[in-house]
Amino acid sequence: RLIDGVFQGCFVFKSASKKRKRQLGVDQLNKKVLDSLAEFIKKHGLGCSSDVWRQRASEIPTAALMLGVNVPDHAMTFRSLCNLLQDSVTPFVVSVHAKECAGLLIQKVLEQLMGSGVSVDEEKEDDTALLQRTPCTISALCQWYKTVTKKCIQVSPERKENLTNNDLPQSLPVVVIFKDFEAFNSQVLQDFILICSRYTQELPFVFIFGIATSPSAIQHRLPHSVSSLLCIEVFHSLSCTQHLASVFDKLILNAQFPFKLSSRVIQVLVGVFLYHDFNVQNFVKGLQFSMLEHFNSQPLSLLCCQKQEALLSAKTLSKQNVEQIRHLPSFMRYVETQEPQEQVRLLTNDEHVKEVCQTLLKNLHKYHKNYYPILQCLHSLTSSLPKFPLGKHIRELHVSCIEKNLWETEEYDSALQLLRILAKDELVAALRKCAETLKSANTKRMQNALQQLEDFIGRLETLEGKLDSVSKMEYQKTDLFQLQKTLLEKESRRTKRMNSFEVLRSQVMDFIDSLVREYLTPAEFQPLNEVCYYSSSGVLRHHPFYYLKVTDHSFRLTRRQSIYIFLHCFICCIAELPKLKHKPPTKSQQKLFL
Repeated sequence: RLIDGVFQGCFVFKSASKKRKRQLGVDQLNKKVLDSLAEFIKKHGLGCSSDVWRQRASEIPTAALMLGVNVPDHAMTFRSLCNLLQDSVTPFVVSVHAKECAGLLIQKVLEQLMGSGVSVDEEKEDDTALLQRTPCTISALCQWYKTVTKKCIQVSPERKENLTNNDLPQSLPVVVIFKDFEAFNSQVLQDFILICSRYTQELPFVFIFGIATSPSAIQHRLPHSVSSLLCIEVFHSLSCTQHLASVFDKLILNAQFPFKLSSRVIQVLVGVFLYHDFNVQNFVKGLQFSMLEHFNSQPLSLLCCQKQEALLSAKTLSKQNVEQIRHLPSFMRYVETQEPQEQVRLLTNDEHVKEVCQTLLKNLHKYHKNYYPILQCLHSLTSSLPKFPLGKHIRELHVSCIEKNLWETEEYDSALQLLRILAKDELVAALRKCAETLKSANTKRMQNALQQLEDFIGRLETLEGKLDSVSKMEYQKTDLFQLQKTLLEKESRRTKRMNSFEVLRSQVMDFIDSLVREYLTPAEFQPLNEVCYYSSSGVLRHHPFYYLKVTDHSFRLTRRQSIYIFLHCFICCIAELPKLKHKPPTKSQQKLFL
């Protein structure tokens, strides 16, 4: 009833009234670069005028998409790119892989284009049958393109008279995507580009090169005579760590998503991502598996849902569920803090337990709503400090907060000391970021914290920052020994006085410290945290999902090391061969051999 489906990074929470979906795809992570590629093709492929796109007749617009070496989600990225281009730019999109077209690049391109679903009214079937008998040449593609585009783009004579040149339909570009540019045969690429450059007037080609290394790979694969036929623009996609940060922001560090992960589970998933595959899709699958395992192994996971649904479920708990709540470690700690009479009621009265459970669930949801804004504020303050005492990424700070009291660590003390010596401009800029974060929070406590923070910002901006006037020392003629003695006496008597900015800065840091101590308490201190938090890191670590990835990586690493050791020993043996003396085997050796 609570979980409707988990598929391809999509989490669906279903209730009787409505469905809420939280989707995560690579098209969202790479939305900026995908939109830039779409604008590039619209600008350079839709028959734009020469003042916008100045190129020679034989040049082909080419986008070099830099994907990175350690980003195995290339297939999802290209799939999202193809869908975006087909929906918003042109239906003529072809994506080719090096393994599929070793020496048949033109044939693969023509097969995908002529077999693509293009709406050509009722004569589509006859045209398809005719094209199947057409030879695979660029000339045949030109004829097919003219036939299809005439039927796709038709304007009545009456409407054509009322349209300007800019309003007239433009030719649709033919986009060819090379998924793994470095893997293609160099001679095949050269022949294909040379042939296409001769038909740029009939076919508006646009190329997209998927490059894993660097833009210089184009010059290494293609000679100047061929690369000069391409008008190249470089586009950079997000790195794998940026993808991981997006996943954390949208799914894990989100109060609207009721399912949570413990610190050890997060460390396991992040360890697989950073040290084994760098795969965002596999990280999301690990998150999905954790959620399914939680709902399968934890009977009280029926309370892991949105607030109103959880309260309704708490009212209808069975006697078995109530007994399971009493055995939760967090609930047992809660009972121990109550008065003796209240402890008896909690251990004997089931209806009272249900009422208390509703209150505790409300507090748990309030905890999450207040936790994440303060966590983001603290990260914005400390992420730019030298040596990153609390971590460079927010996931590191989150793990530290949910597993122990952050303010009791040495890293927090060092971060607070660095914050207490910030300059005025740096402090104001950091506090403004905190204010922007708190504006999105809709709880009363966060709004009160926002008002106090804005008050501090206003006082800092109006502060002149001048040091208080210090009384001038009157010096008299004396010898060096007497002067040194006088200065030491005055230094020992003088107490350090802070100026107005230092006093205000100290107040701001005390205020931030109070927020951290109040709202960034570990999750295990919250009653009923087991309902939402999945903490079985051992199950996840020994599951085939994790085990296969780690063993596969370890096997490949061991194999490389073994090959190195074997080659090293083999070379040493070759070097020692001239020194070896060929002697006949002894009798004992012959007996051992037999």
